[in-house]
Amino acid sequence: MIKCKECNGEISEEADKCPKCGHPNSQYKVFSTLIGLVFFGIIFWYLFGGGLEQQATDSLDTIKNQVAEDSVRQYNIAKSQGDLIQICVQAGMVSAAYLQANDQSNYNRWKRIEKEDCRAAGLTY
Repeated sequence: MIKCKECNGEISEEADKCPKCGHPNSQYKVFSTLIGLVFFGIIFWYLFGGGLEQQATDSLDTIKNQVAEDSVRQYNIAKSQGDLIQICVQAGMVSAAYLQANDQSNYNRWKRIEKEDCRAAGLTY
């Protein structure tokens, strides 16, 4: 509680005016303005300062990793079917997906698998 500057009556800090005399509560206006500025600042930063961009980057990374995982599942399906050419092609798709996801270790691993599978299919690598 604070005292009204006009009538010295007690009013809440959150009240916009004194309930006794109607005098505006200047602390309320400062508080409201400060809250508004903080809120506006957060929205501005999110939209223009990197928050939205970071969220988009994180979503894109998640999608790239999901594509790579899906490629591995497709490779395993081709492997279970036994068609050597299809196995070679799918191994190449997996390595390309890891290249797109910027996952160097998995890319190198799958390039070796692709090379072995393509040789097994009779393709020179």
